[in-house]
Amino acid sequence: MEEAEAEEQQRFSHRQRLKAAVHYTVGCLCQEVALDKQVQFSKQTIAAISEVTFRQCENFAKDLEMFARHAKRSTVTTEDVKLLARRSNSLLKYITEKNEEIAQLNLERKAKKKRKPEDENRDFMELDADVVGSDS
Repeated sequence: MEEAEAEEQQRFSHRQRLKAAVHYTVGCLCQEVALDKQVQFSKQTIAAISEVTFRQCENFAKDLEMFARHAKRSTVTTEDVKLLARRSNSLLKYITEKNEEIAQLNLERKAKKKRKPEDENRDFMELDADVVGSDS
């Protein structure tokens, strides 16, 4: 019983920290917009935007989990995220572009890793040839 209460308290504490982080980030974004557009945001407005943002993120997380589960997977993929963003063309385009950039970087890293052993072998062979050539 005490374990369950401790776990619940930990979940509550984690949720509160997440909410605080969202509130802080929304506050920072509102400050930037306020400076750029020369408008003011009340504390109540920032709090309301923060709450809506947090709830929307919870809904997104649940939807992503359902998409993965529907596909009989336990891992959320970028395809799930694209499906979630399908109603916002600009967001979908941004996610797709970022996904392609990441995929390209991963390919380049893999290619470098494959080349590295070959380069080391070639360097060793050249060094070996130099040593054999100087012995003659």
